Amino acid sequence: MDRVLLLAGRGARAFGFGFAAVLIGLHLENRGLSAPLIGLALGIGLAAASISGLGAALVAARVGRRPVLAISGVLMALTGLDLAFAQQAAWLVAAGVTGMLGVASVDLGPFASVEQAALTEAVLPERRNLAFARYSLTAGLFNAAGGLSAVLATDQNAMRAFFLLYAAIGFATAGLPLGMSMRVEAELRGPAFAALRRPETRRVLAGLAALFALDSFAGGFVNNAVISYWLHIRFGAEPGLLGPVFGVVAVLQALSYEVSGRLSGKVGLINTMVFTHLPSNVLLLLVAFSPTLGSALALLFARFLLSQMDVPARQAYVVSIVPASDRAAAVAVTGAVRGVAQAFGPPLAGLAIAAAAFGLPFYAGGGLKIVYDLGLFAAFRRRPAEHEA
Repeated sequence: MDRVLLLAGRGARAFGFGFAAVLIGLHLENRGLSAPLIGLALGIGLAAASISGLGAALVAARVGRRPVLAISGVLMALTGLDLAFAQQAAWLVAAGVTGMLGVASVDLGPFASVEQAALTEAVLPERRNLAFARYSLTAGLFNAAGGLSAVLATDQNAMRAFFLLYAAIGFATAGLPLGMSMRVEAELRGPAFAALRRPETRRVLAGLAALFALDSFAGGFVNNAVISYWLHIRFGAEPGLLGPVFGVVAVLQALSYEVSGRLSGKVGLINTMVFTHLPSNVLLLLVAFSPTLGSALALLFARFLLSQMDVPARQAYVVSIVPASDRAAAVAVTGAVRGVAQAFGPPLAGLAIAAAAFGLPFYAGGGLKIVYDLGLFAAFRRRPAEHEA
């Protein structure tokens, strides 16, 4: 039952994040915010999502994981109510301070570190890899559905209704932890971030955080918004085509999570992370050389079929190399570093595209990601996760 409730919360939030990511910019513009203020609001949301996991891990170490998951739901509800009812620019810009604005990713925010640690306790060690694959699959499918549902927001009143739904989703997910058992809590309680006080664990987390930061920085060059804009500038692709294209991308990514869970159980988490990610980045480099829109889309679809298979493997690995009491802290630290690093990529990619250096985002993103893959394999191939040793 614990696992079902965790997946239900993950899926509901992902649905909300899916339509919020599509509508938030338009909604803020309709409320009278200028482009710089919209950018500020989104930047605050991304930064808060990146670092709020640290605070959540700290609180969870003191009061438990279930209360923190409930608080995360309340924060999501407050964000939705702010967006639905606020009129003043200051309140609208401040909507992101909760860390639950939903503009970054479904695996960033105050819930992520605690939820992933709780999922680890809710399943048997031999089922952990597959459990994290289903966790990512659930988020991917619901996120895609949420994004597609945004087509119903045809006017400002409809947008307001969507953000009221966002608030309702928050309140609903706040109630789910009440049904969870004590099993989702760590058996060994300890001070928050005690893992960082142990030299060996500190070295491991520092190495992982540095590599994840490199991967996220590279990913910022080629996130969906950048790719969409590049397809429009390079080939003249219009929104009527780009919407379905990224709907297909979301489905491909979601399906790859299930494959990842089964594959990692056979070849190991690090091997799954590296040997699926590496070819996807070679494909990313080739996109820049595409002579036609059709060839570019074919390469992108192939790339996205592989590129996210490392996500559930990464999540399972991070929570499996530290003691149970440190799992939320490990996810929080690596997640915060990833999120902050990712924020620098889009502005640089935008400058490159504006300067007509059409291929540069793909060269930079693909090249740096290949360096990450090789570095991860070199540093961690001989360090299996707890349940793999």
